[in-house]
Amino acid sequence: MTALPDFRLETHFSKWEFKARYHMTASDAQSISIRELLNMATADEREEYENLWLGYTETFGSPKLRETIAGTFTSLSGDNILCFAGASEGIFAANMVLLDKSSHAIVVTPNYQSHETLPLNLCDVTGIPLDPDDNWSLDIDRIAASIRPNTKLITINFPHNPTGAILSSDRFEALITLCRKHGIYILSDEIFNGLGRSGTKFLPLIADVYEKGLSLNVMSKSYGLPGLRLGWIGCQDKILLSRMERMKHYLSICNSAPSEMLARIALRNGKKLLQRNCEIIDKNLIKLNTFFSKYQNLFDWQVSDASCIAFPRYKGKEGVEEFTRRLVEESGILLLPSSIYASDLCDTPKDRFRIGFGRLAIDEGLAAFDNHIIKIQS
Repeated sequence: MTALPDFRLETHFSKWEFKARYHMTASDAQSISIRELLNMATADEREEYENLWLGYTETFGSPKLRETIAGTFTSLSGDNILCFAGASEGIFAANMVLLDKSSHAIVVTPNYQSHETLPLNLCDVTGIPLDPDDNWSLDIDRIAASIRPNTKLITINFPHNPTGAILSSDRFEALITLCRKHGIYILSDEIFNGLGRSGTKFLPLIADVYEKGLSLNVMSKSYGLPGLRLGWIGCQDKILLSRMERMKHYLSICNSAPSEMLARIALRNGKKLLQRNCEIIDKNLIKLNTFFSKYQNLFDWQVSDASCIAFPRYKGKEGVEEFTRRLVEESGILLLPSSIYASDLCDTPKDRFRIGFGRLAIDEGLAAFDNHIIKIQS
């Protein structure tokens, strides 16, 4: 494995995330404090947390946590769950275990960079672009045409980062049928599952419906608890989970005991947290619709299918890279330009930016955004 390239998104965030006054591109829902979370705990849970032993935990994750996570699936048990220190560790472990130099992988573009960079550092990779003229959907025929005898893994992400698109159920089922025919694993990044406008219909979790499906999830996005640094992969293939568990021995080894306990409390109250976060999105989208309708000459705005992010087009003559640079440097407003989502595999849009709307206090950011546009147009 060669040295990994710079992770563009994380490098950009390292520079601006805690420096910019208005973080308008966050992909996580509004977080809460430990006090607020513990107020949701039962008396027994609170006592267990306060008397928690701060030693090592099980590499797979605590049995109670794994059973709680399994409850988010329809057909898995705790033995089908492997916990990680965040979703990125899960992505790393899955690629390292499933792929080698003789393999071939397929990924969708644009993508969260590690979904492309990690397989590219291990084997041949084919990129399949989502079609912006078809609601960012996936061409299953193009997937089929790209499959080789050594294709081991296809990686998808719906609701999608950065567009928020959800694959139609018929194409999702067609993809599973195709992969079952060829014996290909599907790594499905499902970190935004459950997050979106109230009433949104989400795809089934891949591990529930496909024997070679890996469901990747995390407490960070839909639940709004990135500080817990706790993710997981659910899979029917227990042998594969054991191989990834051994890979984890080289990584985090185990998860934080307090994070595991707090994640159990959060997941037991998961419906309440998701409802709260979806209602925030409902309110914020009304404000974004009003804002973008005011500047139709500058932006092509479309509400995403789900998640708390969207990928609108910027139509200004200076281009989106210069626009977002000036926006953060002059007005303290952080957005992600499309260069963050560039791919080495195929062309990706060059005139878009990611905006987030899962947090409270969006009004201040939109007011500053409005003032910035007025200033540059005057």
